[in-house]
Amino acid sequence: MAAVAKDGAGGPTGELLIEVEPHNCFACGSLNEGGLHLDLHVDGERCWTELVLADRFQGWDGIAHGGIVCTVLDEVMAWSLATTDNWGLTARLSVDFKKPVRLGTRVRAEGWVTANRRRIIQTTSRIVDPATGELLATGEASYVAAGDERKRELQARYRFRLAPAAANEGRPA
Repeated sequence: MAAVAKDGAGGPTGELLIEVEPHNCFACGSLNEGGLHLDLHVDGERCWTELVLADRFQGWDGIAHGGIVCTVLDEVMAWSLATTDNWGLTARLSVDFKKPVRLGTRVRAEGWVTANRRRIIQTTSRIVDPATGELLATGEASYVAAGDERKRELQARYRFRLAPAAANEGRPA
């Protein structure tokens, strides 16, 4: 999984990729055969992904299961913590379903940090239809930030790293 960041510190365009080792996360892990395999991007202070949900993620006929919608929102909010050099665990998650998220239709999910108070980080997210801008779902979550020792352990396990985008051109996703 790679995430794109634009902060002026990368290659000629300032674009950076956040890379992690292969892992089994249902949302973003490349090793989870039944997972979502989200391609996550970080642009400024937002994390985003665009995806088309397959039929296996169905709730009612033709509609994404609500738990899958929650998972996508949680994932973009969790990855938005990286914009503040934090990693954390979801402590609370609240989702408002505005309109059905249709299977087989491209959607865009984005999340961002709204408050950072010591070890509690507040985030907000949304899923929209990128073709129409129609709001489909919104989410809010609180995360407990990992302490310094836990951050080091996560870094060792997942090897989070930044790489200039130019060095990754042609790299398989």
